[in-house]
Amino acid sequence: MGIRFDDIDAINELAGGDFGDFGKVFEMTQDKVNQFAELTGDHQWIHVDVERANAGPFGGPIAHGFFTLSLMASMVTMPVQLEGVTNGVNYGANKLRFLAPVPVPSQLHARARLLGAEAKGSGTLLTTEAVIHQVGSEKPAVVYEMLTLMM
Repeated sequence: MGIRFDDIDAINELAGGDFGDFGKVFEMTQDKVNQFAELTGDHQWIHVDVERANAGPFGGPIAHGFFTLSLMASMVTMPVQLEGVTNGVNYGANKLRFLAPVPVPSQLHARARLLGAEAKGSGTLLTTEAVIHQVGSEKPAVVYEMLTLMM
């Protein structure tokens, strides 16, 4: 059973808890990195030139930071079950940090925790801290404090 999306007090009672469990695993491959480079026009050699990247500062190619960030939508589940939501939209971010490179190939997983909720117009603005880790690494690759407007 969830909490009604506009019950700000009940949502905030859950804020600040531990991160939830890691969700599904995403396989970061060179093919996916190359496709992202094609879509965005970001062909920096540390991402797409495997031979040069192998001799570079990371010992191999790494995924684009914004590619890794874009995985949040498919990898992170809301840390609280809300009822009555008809629509949720990305409202922006308070904080974004790229803390560790994502080597190619690698496996990634993510988790999140609720930081707070506030009334915003006819909806509820949730602040959630989400992290993406390389499987087996303690240090997150991405830390993202995201804002989601639930209506």
